[in-house]
Amino acid sequence: MITRTTNMSAPARRSIARLSGAAAQSASFGSTTPVTITSASLRRAIAAQQAQSQQQQQQQQQQQQQQQQRSFSTATPVRPKVTAVTTWTARATEAVERSRARAYSQGVEGGKGENKIWEFEDMQKLIEDPKREVVIVDAREPGELIQTGHIPGAINIPITTSPDSFFISEDEFEDRFGFPRPSKDSEVVFYCKAGVRSRGAAGLAREAGWEKVGEYPGSWLDWAARGGKVEH
Repeated sequence: MITRTTNMSAPARRSIARLSGAAAQSASFGSTTPVTITSASLRRAIAAQQAQSQQQQQQQQQQQQQQQQRSFSTATPVRPKVTAVTTWTARATEAVERSRARAYSQGVEGGKGENKIWEFEDMQKLIEDPKREVVIVDAREPGELIQTGHIPGAINIPITTSPDSFFISEDEFEDRFGFPRPSKDSEVVFYCKAGVRSRGAAGLAREAGWEKVGEYPGSWLDWAARGGKVEH
């Protein structure tokens, strides 16, 4: 007897067809042995077909995993993006080198296109002058000012994290720092911790159009060592 099964999968139907074909072939050759398709035969056929399908799926998954591994090994490495801060930091470094080269030939007052050099005594007189028109700029990071304090009256424009400060618009500057940027007509003097960042900041300010630019090479280390006044 051939058992009819509804909702049977395609592999199972193919197995039944093969068994039926075998039975018909046996009958045509005059076989005396009856071929009977039982439920047990169907179950074995279905189980064998399912096992074969699972094996094929596993082989396909292994091939996909191998292809993915090869793709990862040959993929082009991702390069870090060059950010605007990186670009401006490079410009600050170049400004330091240019200012350093000029430092050998410039005088204390500085000529046209040169930075005026300020000494400790000059800075002392400046902070004591009630009518001073020179803007003192601390080029260190805000965290450094919190730890050590700063020269009285100085404003903070951190050159490392904000090297574009003299190139952005006045409105953007004020939004970023909370106070107006010194005008291009004003005189500015820069200092930092040891005179390196302040030299770069002075160079950038000059590139951006400021002409009356000065720097205090001794910077904070010299100021603190010689007992300069500190404001917190």
